[in-house]
Amino acid sequence: MNPDRRDRLRDAAVEVLARDGGRGLTHRAVDRAAEVPPGTTKNYFPTRDAVLRAAAERCLEQYLALTAQLAAAPGPADREGLTALFRSLLENVAGPGRSRLLAVLELQAEATRRPWLSSILDPMASGDFVGMELAQRSAGLPVTPQRAAVVTLALHAAVPHLLTDGPATLAASGLDDVDRFVRDLLDAVYPPGATARASRPPHAAP
Repeated sequence: MNPDRRDRLRDAAVEVLARDGGRGLTHRAVDRAAEVPPGTTKNYFPTRDAVLRAAAERCLEQYLALTAQLAAAPGPADREGLTALFRSLLENVAGPGRSRLLAVLELQAEATRRPWLSSILDPMASGDFVGMELAQRSAGLPVTPQRAAVVTLALHAAVPHLLTDGPATLAASGLDDVDRFVRDLLDAVYPPGATARASRPPHAAP
């Protein structure tokens, strides 16, 4: 089968999930979104589960490409650099990453009924915990696995609120100002001055 057409269909499946949700993911909808003759998607992915798997694998590929790009760049050198990195990740939610993230939310809901989907999606969430902990260490913060996990969980929790864009919710959570949200989060988990205290020798004076 044509690999370029296969990727086109997988991209179209992600777009359909993002636009129409899980109920809207049909062979015909993907055919229309990919602008291919009727029956093409069914030829490549005979069942709905096959289409779901194709969309999940495409989302994972996109995630891995993004994380590889971030890993190739120098890590944040300080708190300001970390703030800028996390702010850019949250701003991406409403920008280029919107379709993929909406599709991932739909796939996560499907995974509650199709456990095999979890094995495809799991590397995305688990990879975030590893990558974000490394970023916090690179910034010189007094990281523990628990602190790093709290920051990552808070960023994950922000995603659906940014996607739905409810003004009252954004205001209540502080997400109406993403830069302030990230700063407040880091200050809560790593109070200012914690880095300096953590870096003192064991018997240094306070």
